[in-house]
Amino acid sequence: MSLTVFIVVIFAAFLHATWNAMVKNEKDKYLAVSGIVFGHVPASIVVIFLIPSPSVESIPYIILSAILHNGYQWFLLSAYKLGDYTKVYPIARGSAPIFVSIVSLIFFAVVLSRFELLGIAVICLGILSLSFQDATSVTNRKAIIYALITGSFIMSYSITDGYGARISASILSYMGWSFILNAFLFAILLNFMKQPGIITRVAKDGKFIFFVGGTISYLVYAIIVWGFTQAPIPVVTALREISIVFALLIGTFFLKEKFTYLKTTAVLTIFIGVILLKFF
Repeated sequence: MSLTVFIVVIFAAFLHATWNAMVKNEKDKYLAVSGIVFGHVPASIVVIFLIPSPSVESIPYIILSAILHNGYQWFLLSAYKLGDYTKVYPIARGSAPIFVSIVSLIFFAVVLSRFELLGIAVICLGILSLSFQDATSVTNRKAIIYALITGSFIMSYSITDGYGARISASILSYMGWSFILNAFLFAILLNFMKQPGIITRVAKDGKFIFFVGGTISYLVYAIIVWGFTQAPIPVVTALREISIVFALLIGTFFLKEKFTYLKTTAVLTIFIGVILLKFF
């Protein structure tokens, strides 16, 4: 991985943490997630009118990506019903790079060095450690299962978008069409989740997360997908998850959350993993 890709992906991780702080701070997770998903649409419309269409070969990837993103959104929201955000989210994000690495090594013949594999494992361990506490209740066991399924969807759309973007004529155009289709399918999905009035609620109470959070989220994932075309997908997937570190720091300094020994250990572990990825 080049230094440019390394720095840009870390910057995207920081931006990712900012819009996730918006989601975390919002009591109504349906409103927050919907605001982000629908907030992708304005930027997507601008992009598809200004930039040439993606290649025909990438269309199946766009369709599959939108379906997989909806699966991710469904299980993430279902997990939030069963467990606390601070438990569910690290498991979902921390398990994804493990799944991506296993699938990439077995089915796509991706070659990773020993230090890259070790770095990915250490980063995932650091993230997952944030959810080790209070995992004994039945509710949390169910939440963990849903979070792990969410992680498998993150793995699936990451690999799909990584390879889809590589054969697309334009990454931004690929992203634009994928996000528009995703938003359309998500609007249908919300009816099955008994949230029929969510669009009205977003328009009334979620303007900030729609415009600001949605635009930031679009930019973040566009950077990440670009990163998928420049470096091994498992490495980029793991590196992007240091957004958890930024999220913890934002929580400590801006949301006045307590920075515990567990969080300190997790942050140090993740940093060790990042060093292994880049410098060995």
